[in-house]
Amino acid sequence: VADLDVDATRRRCRDAGWDPQRAGARNVRDALDTGTTFLTDDTSTVLDHATIEVVVEATGDPACGLRHAAEAIEQGIHVIMVTVEADVVAGPLLARRAQSAGVVYSLAWGDQPSLICEHVDWARTCGFEVVCAGKGTRYHPDFHRSTPDTVWTHYGIDPATAAQSGMNPTMFNSFTDGTKSAIEMAAVCNATGLKPQRHGLAFPPASRNDLADVCRPEANGGVLTRSGTVEVVSSLHRDMSAVPHDLRFGTFVVISTENDYVRRCFSEYGVRSDDRDGYAALFRPVHLVGLELGISVAAVALRAEATGVPGDFQADVATVAKQDLTAGTVLDGEGGFFVRGALVPAARSLTDGILPIGLARHVRLLRDVKADDEIRWKDVAFDENDPAAKMRREMASMFGGMQGT
Repeated sequence: VADLDVDATRRRCRDAGWDPQRAGARNVRDALDTGTTFLTDDTSTVLDHATIEVVVEATGDPACGLRHAAEAIEQGIHVIMVTVEADVVAGPLLARRAQSAGVVYSLAWGDQPSLICEHVDWARTCGFEVVCAGKGTRYHPDFHRSTPDTVWTHYGIDPATAAQSGMNPTMFNSFTDGTKSAIEMAAVCNATGLKPQRHGLAFPPASRNDLADVCRPEANGGVLTRSGTVEVVSSLHRDMSAVPHDLRFGTFVVISTENDYVRRCFSEYGVRSDDRDGYAALFRPVHLVGLELGISVAAVALRAEATGVPGDFQADVATVAKQDLTAGTVLDGEGGFFVRGALVPAARSLTDGILPIGLARHVRLLRDVKADDEIRWKDVAFDENDPAAKMRREMASMFGGMQGT
């Protein structure tokens, strides 16, 4: 295990039930020989070791995630990308490199994107049309302005409890202000071929029982601007009242059929459906994040099978100002005080030269930007030799060119 804070990692191993005596290996070889765990703050000692089969990239930092994944692939090591922020910056490029190297690049089972990808695979394999796929969250339009200082009230957690549990306010603020939802739905689009709506995400309030009614095209009484898309449903109504039977921590797929027999089957087997229009929804009420990650490890190591992999560049996550920003402001990226992420079609992101949220940290604004305006590459001072930016440009060039930058 490579982590900058080895002592914290040792504590986490203990909290997860790992015997501290099993975390005393002196190096990778010793760990492999003795069946113990090697803890280090040097990633190169892991990535350069030929006997490592699978690397789980879970730093949460998009620049680090891209670098680690690229190095692992070069070494012939499978990659499970927990850092979805990195995946939406250049995941399709990494997947293409992995395929060429004969290894697997995969999304992480337990995170919602991977679970949603399975919903889509299931529906298509069964012969259904995928109308919409997505997840639930706790959303309100006011949360777009959320900062690490206000996040606990918006998220619904007592600040003292959050502090006692060691919860990271920046990470939870990304969940709250809509950025994480945009990132995860972009990953789903790129892995399934589903396309974002023109406006990105609308976050309609919907219960588990309402999914097939809400997440259908507007022409058929729903909220979607198109079929074959993604959406995130909110567990809050716009008046801040709770949605009964919400899907806050779950995932879903809405399917449709024109076949009368299949419609009857939906009804006979207890699927929540509309007999007239042929829409139905299935959902998974929870996701268990790291507790389920072993599914990806097993699938990748034993079957050489990804649990979700980006095959194209359908969607991107734009950097949007949370407030009026002045020239000279140094952006603080995902979950911070100044910007948030919004789902956009990849083609528009490239044409308009939009700065992806994964590269919006530690860059300085060159001009004033109004609240809710998208920030573009030309609006920031960026190091042209930055490795993450170079990978992004290579990926964009491979999947459609980098117009407008």
